[in-house]
Amino acid sequence: MSPSQSDKPNFGEHPKVTAFHLQRWAYIYVRQSSLKQVQQNQESQMYQYRLQQRALELGWAKDRIRVIDSDLGYSGQDAEQRVGFQELVAEISLGHVGIVFGYEVSRLARNNRDWYLLLDLAAMFGTLIADSDGLYDPRSYNDRLLLGLKGTMSEAELHLLHQRLAEGRLNQVKRGAYRQRLPTGYIRLPDGTVVKDPDDQVRHVLELVFAKFEELGSVNQVVRYLRQHKIRLPRRQNAGPQANQLLWKVASEAAVSDMLQNPAYAGVFAYGRRQADPRLRKPGRPAAGRVRKPSSDWLHLQPDVYPAYITWEQYLANQARIRQNGLRFEENRQRAQGIVRDGACLLQGLMVCGHCGHHLQTVYKDTPRYFCRGLARTVDVSGSCTSVRAPVVDEVVVQAFFEAIQPAQLDALEAILAAQGQDRQRLDRHWQEQLKRAQYEVGLAQRQYDTVDPANRLVAAELERRWEEKLQQLRQTEEDYRHFQQTPLPETIPAHLRDLFREVSHRLPELWPALSNPQKKELLRSLIAQVIVKRVISDQLEIRIVWISGCYTDYTTLTPIHRDQDVSGYEPMVNRIRELWQQNYNDEQMAQQLTSEGFHSARSAHVTPKSVQKIRLARQWYLPFERMRRVEEVEGYLTARGLAKQLQVNDSTVYRFIYTQVIPPESVRRDAASGVYWICNDPQLIEQLRQRVIEKKRKNGLLKPPTAL
Repeated sequence: MSPSQSDKPNFGEHPKVTAFHLQRWAYIYVRQSSLKQVQQNQESQMYQYRLQQRALELGWAKDRIRVIDSDLGYSGQDAEQRVGFQELVAEISLGHVGIVFGYEVSRLARNNRDWYLLLDLAAMFGTLIADSDGLYDPRSYNDRLLLGLKGTMSEAELHLLHQRLAEGRLNQVKRGAYRQRLPTGYIRLPDGTVVKDPDDQVRHVLELVFAKFEELGSVNQVVRYLRQHKIRLPRRQNAGPQANQLLWKVASEAAVSDMLQNPAYAGVFAYGRRQADPRLRKPGRPAAGRVRKPSSDWLHLQPDVYPAYITWEQYLANQARIRQNGLRFEENRQRAQGIVRDGACLLQGLMVCGHCGHHLQTVYKDTPRYFCRGLARTVDVSGSCTSVRAPVVDEVVVQAFFEAIQPAQLDALEAILAAQGQDRQRLDRHWQEQLKRAQYEVGLAQRQYDTVDPANRLVAAELERRWEEKLQQLRQTEEDYRHFQQTPLPETIPAHLRDLFREVSHRLPELWPALSNPQKKELLRSLIAQVIVKRVISDQLEIRIVWISGCYTDYTTLTPIHRDQDVSGYEPMVNRIRELWQQNYNDEQMAQQLTSEGFHSARSAHVTPKSVQKIRLARQWYLPFERMRRVEEVEGYLTARGLAKQLQVNDSTVYRFIYTQVIPPESVRRDAASGVYWICNDPQLIEQLRQRVIEKKRKNGLLKPPTAL
């Protein structure tokens, strides 16, 4: 049934209300934008509920009126979180709604997208809309025009409200009247002055975090350090049931990262560090879509507002280090060196592929290697464009570093030892403060327990439980502190070498093996910006060391490969082996001669006798003793090979007979030149050996007994 001109408007007091509408439901939509309005502005809420009376006056029965108030406390800016509005739209789409009442248009929607969706559905299904000013039919052009104008004004009103609030807040910021929420480590006095937290442990832990990041250079390594030493991070709650309480939380990457990226710790008041990006908004999460902006895009920045834990220059250096460590971002992958790690590849983060320009990755399976899959990532090709053994390149670069460091007079290694002692002192101070705090909390819990009325068992039992809990925490803290004191500081450099660091530029090659891998990497990075490696031929690498000055040095070195056939100059080496073989050189003599002439094998910088032998035997270039070993019988004597053939056993069995004297020594002689054994071709001896072999096989069950005929 649809409304028509023949419907007489005799139902209620308004001519637009027909029987068609009265047969459907009347919906009263009630909404206020915030919980504060819900709690304090009761008059507006009561007026919206009184719209039920107007529905009764227009002719709707009381049991045909429904109230939707589930959106109280939600903004009308969007419909994602407004379950009540979504229910209303669904009911209109099903043709169940005759009229929708709202105190004003802004109660229903504050943006044109949701508002015109409601209007289109209401016009399609014949639903009326009423507010405090009148009653409208969305099918009527004039009414729709007026409703559209009201919706546009409602959205513009919200925009103006937001704009005025933002401008007012920014004016407060510029004149210094805006009070920002302080991070942990600061408190605001009653007169508005901001000072550092008076708690010594809070300040010392924050200072430790900044110091360890400067030393370790990575958020992840700082978190690992804090957890390894069981150091918790302070957190002063600003809201909730634990508001204004100081809590100690397990260190996390998010907490450390937020601390390092907060300019307040550098004494700077910053406004607009996070700004909204509409592309990142998520339905149901109004706070989503806010992204960090670089300091150049902040809305306001005022230095020297708070007492600083670090300088502004240190803060900027920390941000640059964090960005440099961002290897997970594809745009930084080709440039970021990353942090130094414990692996044996000393040039980790410095190696660059000379073929595609991407940074080489490290792999520690079997032999440490540098490999590049830059082309595989960018153009989807299989395999890697570069793969080299790490020790080969590391050795060349380290030697070049030793040469370059002679005039540099580096003093960096002394600072490493001093930093170790300072770090130990900071940790000891932290544990002493932690112990004092635990002792204080035990005393406080005991005093609270002592003051309670013993007759009040419920309260006394709870206070006793808290006291016991604090005692357990104290015992655990004491145990952890004892463990810390018993664990000596690991010596990364032997103590007897410390006095030599004043001459480090001259003695560094001698001290190098005593340094840890991270220390070696830091030293290399102090002078080297990049190492570009390119395989020009299969067994030869071109290495370009780019120094921090921009100058570079080129080197060429050999690298091990798998096959001798791929060695550069392989064919000339084969021809030379043939010439030396014809001159009756043995393998060792040929290897020495070839090495002196500049040849090398696949896995070595010199030619090995084994490589020579492999090449000869593949071409059947036998030496005299090898030819003699291949003979089976000569002038009444059998070789081990010939006797093994007659006995149908392996050569090793014949050699065992010789060594154990199963073959009498007088029946065996050995050629001094070739080392070949000769055995008398005695039929009786051969028969005895054959019977011995048969008997052995029979005992071992390898010889089947003859079958009866």
